[in-house]
Amino acid sequence: MSGVISGMTGFGRCEGALGDWAWTIEVRSVNGRSLDVKLKTPAGLDGLDREGREAAQARFQRGQIGITVQARRSERAAAIRINTEVLAAYREVMADLVDGGASPPTADGLLGLRGVLEAAEADDGDLSEVQAALARDLARALDDLKLARRDEGARLEPLILGFLDRISDLAGRARQEADAQTLAIRERFTKRVEDLTDGAVGLEDRIFQEAAMMAARADVREELDRLDAHTASGRALVAEGGAVGRRLDFLTQEFMREANTLCSKAATLALTSAGLDLKATIEQLREQVQNVE
Repeated sequence: MSGVISGMTGFGRCEGALGDWAWTIEVRSVNGRSLDVKLKTPAGLDGLDREGREAAQARFQRGQIGITVQARRSERAAAIRINTEVLAAYREVMADLVDGGASPPTADGLLGLRGVLEAAEADDGDLSEVQAALARDLARALDDLKLARRDEGARLEPLILGFLDRISDLAGRARQEADAQTLAIRERFTKRVEDLTDGAVGLEDRIFQEAAMMAARADVREELDRLDAHTASGRALVAEGGAVGRRLDFLTQEFMREANTLCSKAATLALTSAGLDLKATIEQLREQVQNVE
């Protein structure tokens, strides 16, 4: 693996030429949940569309990628031919005019008439060579885009690791508050026992049973253990690098599931506060993960 996560925004560009042809290729990408490739290619080079899509699919897994190819052939280098059929038609009309007393047409006059001179069609063999050269430069532009996306990933990496560290710290704080919550429940019910039993036979046992059930329902140790495990998984994915965006996205959903359960079980303001801080941090992490391929 590369060891560096990949982002989803970037730019690549390549210029080239072959014979009478010159071109510019630009590729851009932005965030996307899946891979979406859109191409704009010159007429007559339709095969480049398929090659461009295959090249993009070989390099990327997610993102909206736009590829623009501008290619032109030098006009002065293009072959010129005389359309003899059009010229013959003009000469036939001119013959009738000359017979009527008009001056004979000059050669430059005839050549200046519309349709007499025209550019020769490009040779299919030449176009296939141009298309092959364009495909190679398109691959280079996509490689530049891949490097740009890796640079973005390198900038995202410390942000994501920072949020994972914050989640770990908040889970530790929540664990302390959870221990305090158990003591608070015990003290609360001890006072209720003292206030309500007043010597009533069997009532004290019932109250302690209810207290034990409430403490079990408020136990958040499993949620905190899973938060710790998810944090370790997140760090491992970042260390793995490459296209880990989908797995990180799924992991943030699991983070939020545990934080929601923790908040629903919270019986003290302090634990509720820790849970809300966890949810806010997880949401910030999720926003950054959307930028990862």
